[in-house]
Amino acid sequence: MRTTVGIIGAGPAGLLLARLLHNAGIDSVVLESRDRAYVEQRQRAGILEQGTVDVLRAAGAGERMDREGLRHDGIELRFDRRRHRVDFPALTGGRSVMVYAQTEVCKDLIALQLKEGGPLLFEAEALAVEGAESDRPSVRFRHEGREDVLECEYVVGCDGFWGVARKAIPAELSRVFERTYPFGWLGILADVPPSHDELIYARHERGFALLSMRSPSVSRLYLQVPADTDAQSWSDEEIWDELQRRFETDDDWTLQRGPITQKSVTPMRSFVHEPMRHGRLFLAGDAAHIVPPTGAKGLNLAVGDVVTFARALVHRRRTGSEELLDAYSAHCLRRVWQAERFSYDMTTMLHRAPDATPFEERLQLARLDRIASCRAAETDLAEGYTGFPID
Repeated sequence: MRTTVGIIGAGPAGLLLARLLHNAGIDSVVLESRDRAYVEQRQRAGILEQGTVDVLRAAGAGERMDREGLRHDGIELRFDRRRHRVDFPALTGGRSVMVYAQTEVCKDLIALQLKEGGPLLFEAEALAVEGAESDRPSVRFRHEGREDVLECEYVVGCDGFWGVARKAIPAELSRVFERTYPFGWLGILADVPPSHDELIYARHERGFALLSMRSPSVSRLYLQVPADTDAQSWSDEEIWDELQRRFETDDDWTLQRGPITQKSVTPMRSFVHEPMRHGRLFLAGDAAHIVPPTGAKGLNLAVGDVVTFARALVHRRRTGSEELLDAYSAHCLRRVWQAERFSYDMTTMLHRAPDATPFEERLQLARLDRIASCRAAETDLAEGYTGFPID
């Protein structure tokens, strides 16, 4: 099997890249180790930055997002029993975010790929990337019980942290930067309308809490818990009681409760692999970088990566110049490190470390008070949250 671009992974990054290449007249093949149902049901991100929304619309994948997604023009910060709303459009020149789940993005892109695009092979497990330094790299994979080889001009690894793509970069060329946090998020899905029309980020002495949503009738909420927590060790009543405590304010706001349909614990880590390119192998998304979910950056960073690659390849086709492909890693990493910085700042400002001192807790409150009282600080948060430019 031969193609121009071999894409490993049919998450939002791989699927969007296939769509961008199709629109540019460049053929590709997508290999996905899981089945279609798994990809379309895997709960992950739910906040799309302004740039991601614009890219999906331009790619012809925004119709259902615009119909069913929830535009949000701000978030609410809660701390010390106070409430402060950050108004995104007023601070960023009109930018906002969209609440639209990763599962729905994948459904839209899968439908488009199967209808209009190149081959999308589910249950096709990539085993290795070979010949990355040559002009004909390949992906060895297993599909329908037998091994096959996908010969390519370029390989893009969108196969996540545990995938095979990053392993094809020699260890002596790799640099890894990471931080593991001593807490995680106990996340729930609940069949109850959201108790607020925008996301609430709450810093509380008992730990962080987040009120989010998936639709007007489905709430998504999170609690900071120790990293080794078993989600099933919390009863539904205990979860709701703790959420209510952490969202406490001095007014009469109350948290609406409903049936919990899913519980899970998300670990918190920061990770960056440099470089993001080796020969004709390019890494994108979680294969190259991971951010704690506090900043809502993971999916959006992956979108930035594949947009950068697609633009570089189109430039190569039009001009014959390798300049943008050669700059891929450095270009992406500038944006990645800004997102890592933003996510780290949000995480350390809102979560209570197990060994936090009273001095450090006062600093957290001072940082939040600065945002609530200083337009420059508030603008910095709004610009970071709505997204760093994809250029």
